[in-house]
Amino acid sequence: MIEALQNAVNESNYIVFFGGAGVSTESGIPDFRSQDGLYNQKYKYPPEEIVSHTFLVHRTEEFYEFYKDKMLAPDAKPNAAHLKLAEMEKAGKLKAVITQNIDGLHQAAGSKEVLELHGSVLRNYCTKCGKSFSSTDDDVNAGIKYILASDGVPKCDNEVDGKVCGGVVRPDVVLYEEGLDSNVISRTIMHISKADMLIIGGTSLVVYPAASFINYFNGKHLAVINMASTGRDNQADIVIHDKIGKVLSQIKV
Repeated sequence: MIEALQNAVNESNYIVFFGGAGVSTESGIPDFRSQDGLYNQKYKYPPEEIVSHTFLVHRTEEFYEFYKDKMLAPDAKPNAAHLKLAEMEKAGKLKAVITQNIDGLHQAAGSKEVLELHGSVLRNYCTKCGKSFSSTDDDVNAGIKYILASDGVPKCDNEVDGKVCGGVVRPDVVLYEEGLDSNVISRTIMHISKADMLIIGGTSLVVYPAASFINYFNGKHLAVINMASTGRDNQADIVIHDKIGKVLSQIKV
């Protein structure tokens, strides 16, 4: 199947990659649904309840306790999958990376056209005054560090009319019960609709509405690379059940 994937890449000129948590597990970031994923660990509340808008609002301290402990990985580095996708974009083959991940590793690897369906932990803002606590030119993890350095719930240090704002600083990520960014959606649909090859990687395709966007693909080659089977395997002409970094690192562009 590696040969088939290579041949499809060779003859394609508008490749789009659609990825999920499995892309970052090789960088040491846990996924949600695998055997060792967050959904299969024991917490006082189910993780899908913790990362919801309602939980953030009503159990703010417990939200940030989980968020700091399990969803931030400032030391994580791009792996072979991230690096190969950036290489494919630089070569003019790959036109966009569409990711459900919030870790910023695609950009760290050098990818430029990255559509983050669920936002990014690198971007944070005050819910009261709007001050940004995000990446800087000097430190990509500046926002993460502010969150981690806070005692309990991160509060805004901005001075407004001589008083410290004190509003809650939250990550610019899409929680359960929250909608996706309309601009990201439109660009995602545009790229997938124009693609002659769609590579789906590291995702179980069970998170909606994100997974529904691949329905806009009408191109020639559909490849699925994932450790476990997905609901799209029977529609793909290339299916590889293996680590995505291992697979993509064998592709030459």
